[in-house]
Amino acid sequence: MAMRNRILPGRHITDCQMRLYMSLRQAEAARVAAAKAGFSAASAYRIEQDRRLPSQKQVPRSRRRPDPLAAVWESEIVPMLAGAPGLRAVAIFEEMRRRHPEIGLGVRRTVERRIRTWRALNGAERDVIFRQEHPPGRLGLSDFTDMRELGISITGVLLDHRLYHFRLAFSGWEHGHVILGGESFVALAEGLQNALWALGGTPLQHRSDSLSAAFRNLDRDACEDVTRRYQALCAHYRMTPTRNNPGLAHENGAIESPHGHLKQALADALLLRGSRDFETLDAYRRFLDEIVGRRNARLAKRIDLERSSLQPLPARRTTDYEEARVSVTTTSGFILKKVFYSVPSRLIGHRLRVRLYDDRLECFLGSTALMTLRRGRPQQGKHGHVVDYRHVIHALRCKPMALLNLVYRDQLFPRRAYRRAFEALLAADSEKRACRTMVGLLALAHERACEAELAAALDTELEAGRLPDLDALCRRFAPDTSVIPEITVASTPLRLYDELATVQPGGAA
Repeated sequence: MAMRNRILPGRHITDCQMRLYMSLRQAEAARVAAAKAGFSAASAYRIEQDRRLPSQKQVPRSRRRPDPLAAVWESEIVPMLAGAPGLRAVAIFEEMRRRHPEIGLGVRRTVERRIRTWRALNGAERDVIFRQEHPPGRLGLSDFTDMRELGISITGVLLDHRLYHFRLAFSGWEHGHVILGGESFVALAEGLQNALWALGGTPLQHRSDSLSAAFRNLDRDACEDVTRRYQALCAHYRMTPTRNNPGLAHENGAIESPHGHLKQALADALLLRGSRDFETLDAYRRFLDEIVGRRNARLAKRIDLERSSLQPLPARRTTDYEEARVSVTTTSGFILKKVFYSVPSRLIGHRLRVRLYDDRLECFLGSTALMTLRRGRPQQGKHGHVVDYRHVIHALRCKPMALLNLVYRDQLFPRRAYRRAFEALLAADSEKRACRTMVGLLALAHERACEAELAAALDTELEAGRLPDLDALCRRFAPDTSVIPEITVASTPLRLYDELATVQPGGAA
């Protein structure tokens, strides 16, 4: 007992020790109960005189120093809080420091704590988030999220893109689709249908945000047209369309929060991959599908449960493109949505029917499919250009000087090596010779189907400090005559045709 008393001085008896002592005291002597409770016999005798818990005996803590805000709290700070409820605490503190320089920097936390307490007791009512329960098969959500922060690049060129993200509220099944343009109905329709057909069913409701970006810069009729098409899209899949209120992202919280989780998973996978650069856009899309598939695999049981509650898919997909009619001008191309697209010159004067997707254009002459073009985007208010040099190289060979001031000259070069070569030719030779040589190089790449090999050869010559030699390159990429077989065609003697005239009908059975 003496040893216990020597190690305990200075320690306060807790409420738990007091309750244990009072319980033991019913059957034990005071000294024994005190020893078992962990304090001295002297403390036990004091407890016998006053059986209140230690917490009930504590004297309220008094202020240890003068209130630094006594002169300004009621007269200045409280009126500010009442007049401007949204004013930040740090702004109030800085204003008080400006008015009263004697207030030190060390009271900032005191100001913030005092304001927080005042608002809890006297502030306005705040918005409340009501968490929802979603039955399986009822709600699917769509939204777009910006992906530029991940720094994805395709062959060294930064990819400016968004991600269309679809998610089921109950199971968490999700689907991602790379969007190269902005938020539009076409992007929504294509991404949503890809998600539904990958899922194998449709929920009862589809919720999206207000799609403000899809309606931006549209007149009233165009806005109504987009609204009708969105309603028709949902009706085709027997889904009820709903939207959250503009500016209230938390109403779409079942998709807004998973945006961050998915992008974080992609960021981790990119770090493990060791590179954010991909050879092609399709390779990046396969990478994205793999990451999303892994996340869905963890929810397999809930997804299987929800699939049984989904509506069946319709017999076919519906329209997920915009259609336009364009005229091919004498420039061997057409302009659509502020972008010039080149086409073969034989189509000059014809009207084409164009299906406009998020990442491509499909061109038709009547009902005949002609070609698929990469979709371009305007650049900072200027017209964009999507040009294939194969469409115009035959005309450039007749007018090589047209290359010098061509509006879409930079877009005409299929690879960076060709642009470097032209810049080097202009710097070292006359404009006329530079244009003739460059047009000859483009024609060589087209006629001999050696665009990539010729680009590598041009890079080698330029790095060695030499200008491209068109004649030498033509000989280098000329067909190998040693592998061309010699074919001898034997002519039929003319007398054999005379013998045909002597054949009598019915002469042979």
